[in-house]
Amino acid sequence: MSHEGIRILSEAEAKREAAADVRLPADAVTPAKVRVMKSEGTGVSIDWKDGHRSSWSFAWLRNACPCATCNEERGASGREVGAPKPRPGGPLVLYEAPPRPVEATPVGKYAIRFKWNDGHESGIYSWDYLRRVCQCELCKFARDTKE
Repeated sequence: MSHEGIRILSEAEAKREAAADVRLPADAVTPAKVRVMKSEGTGVSIDWKDGHRSSWSFAWLRNACPCATCNEERGASGREVGAPKPRPGGPLVLYEAPPRPVEATPVGKYAIRFKWNDGHESGIYSWDYLRRVCQCELCKFARDTKE
């Protein structure tokens, strides 16, 4: 018997994956208004058709990039979605510009893509993904009580 493709998951990982399989109502993942505050350098705000409002900072969004490379790195290091990478210690810490999008473009009617000032641009932030990682207190509480 082959064991290829078998993954061992922790209970928390299994619950997270099960929650990701639950389909959200269409109004919950359909934006009524999307604001990318690029010139202010603050972040993104979405008013959803179901009346909910979500907001994220650019730093959080860059650290939550949903591309395969970033997802794999987060999984290997055990970082949560949106958590910053650990900075290397040492006597001389190099300045790193805060994450900002150079460009923000819609992807069809289902997502937004950012070209970041660090050159990264492969992440496609679907409306479904963004709603699932909403940072408001109500959504955080709902996610924490499910785990």
